[in-house]
Amino acid sequence: MPDQSPRVLNVLFLCTGNSARSIIAESVLRQDGGGRFRAFSAGSQPQGEVHPTALRVLENFHYPTDGLRSKSWDEFAGADAPVMDFVFTVCDQAAGETCPLWPGQPISAHWGVPDPAVATGTGLEREMAFIDTLRIMKNRIPVFTALPMTTLNRASLTTRLREIGQSEGATQPRTDVA
Repeated sequence: MPDQSPRVLNVLFLCTGNSARSIIAESVLRQDGGGRFRAFSAGSQPQGEVHPTALRVLENFHYPTDGLRSKSWDEFAGADAPVMDFVFTVCDQAAGETCPLWPGQPISAHWGVPDPAVATGTGLEREMAFIDTLRIMKNRIPVFTALPMTTLNRASLTTRLREIGQSEGATQPRTDVA
C-alpha cells in the first residue's frame, strides 16, 4: 500500500543579517511544525554568527539550537539546494531587496517583526525584545501549520499567509531599499 502521508514542506525564513529573527522562526517551526515542515533560515548579508541572546532565549524556552548558523540566501538558490515551498521575509529590509530566483516557485509572504538585535535599554529590556520575537513567531507559526495546505489553492494560501504576516507585532516592508 502506498504511503498516504503528506510530503514534508520546505520553509525558508529570510532576514538581512540572519542572526536573530529568521533564526528564531527556523527553530520554532522545527519544533512546532509537527514533522510536516523542514525549516531553514538565511540572510542577504549574513552576520556570520547567530546572536548569542537569540540562542540563549531559544534554549531557555526549550527550542532547538543545534545546527543553527548565520548563512547566505545563496545557499538556497543553487541547483543542489532543497526546493522551497514557502519563503517568508521576517525583516522589512529583506522584504524590499531583490531576492534570488527560488527553484520551484515557492509561495512567499512578508512576516516582518522588529529587530531584537538593535533593541536598547537595560540588559533585561534587550533580552525581552528577543523574547517578544519568539512570542510573535510562536503565535504565527501554529496558524501557518494549521492551514489546510492540500485544499487551499495558491491564491487563497497566499492571502492567508499575508494575513498571518499582518498579525500582532507586524512591521511594514521598507520601500526605500535600492
